[in-house]
Amino acid sequence: MQQRWDYGDRVRLIRNVRNDGTLPGAEVGELLVRRGSVGHVVATGTFLIDQIIYSVHFLDDDRVVGCREEELIDGDEEWIPNRFEVHERVRARLTLASGGEVLVPEGDEGEVMKVIRETTPFSYHIHFDALRGRQLQVPEGALCALTATGEDEHAP
Repeated sequence: MQQRWDYGDRVRLIRNVRNDGTLPGAEVGELLVRRGSVGHVVATGTFLIDQIIYSVHFLDDDRVVGCREEELIDGDEEWIPNRFEVHERVRARLTLASGGEVLVPEGDEGEVMKVIRETTPFSYHIHFDALRGRQLQVPEGALCALTATGEDEHAP
């Protein structure tokens, strides 16, 4: 297991980081650092033997948080923000089919399970309510965001 970054390296966060209960004084689930933020590695450690954790100081937030390697990119890499986050509820903007078989009807809701940043435009692994037990990789343009009330944020 080799670490990708060292002390002082500039890194960018690609996922929002929320308190998982390990940061004293912050509520569980509270947003600690927003995706796109840039910080510097101040220490490294391991979690469960096989995961490298980077302690990153985010100057704009004046906060040091632990980040997994897959949550970070080099600080100088181009930053293109993705629209949706892991565990966010979304709606299919159109009918999704494979081989002529309708898998997900237009308007069906689902949950983002993973953000795929290696594709352009971005795509997501989505677990749709209509497709229990299966995930689909769906491009960003085929999805609509929902508000906290469950309504499409772009509805008239």
